Amino acid sequence: MAVAARSAAGREQQLTATTTTEITAREVAVRAGQLALTKKGYDIHILNITGLSSVSDYLVLVSGSADVQVKAIAAAIEEGLRDEGITPLYREGVKEGNWALLDFVDVVVHVFYEPTRHFYALEKLWADAPVEVLTDDN
Repeated sequence: MAVAARSAAGREQQLTATTTTEITAREVAVRAGQLALTKKGYDIHILNITGLSSVSDYLVLVSGSADVQVKAIAAAIEEGLRDEGITPLYREGVKEGNWALLDFVDVVVHVFYEPTRHFYALEKLWADAPVEVLTDDN
């Protein structure tokens, strides 16, 4: 599994896992959303910000109803993707449980405690981005 990624210096690098299949940024975003569902994450939105931002291609926004749940969701995403050979370049807020950020370069995952998500309203900030809603049903 290889994922093209930009280093902190902006150079493209190849992240390689233990398998030989290619995985796209969208597939990483969807997989992160699926992993969030395993810990009862909800209101999962995958925003395609390709062309709207030079920082990343996808944002995954997930809500949790308590700080403990936010921590569990973030841990499930990080561990699940790590098992697939994908590790975050940067992580922040995981221990606090209010707003966890996992930066996989082309995909940035935000796991919010519900009131915090409403306060920052990232969906409004990225209103021009196409949105895919992920639920248990799809």
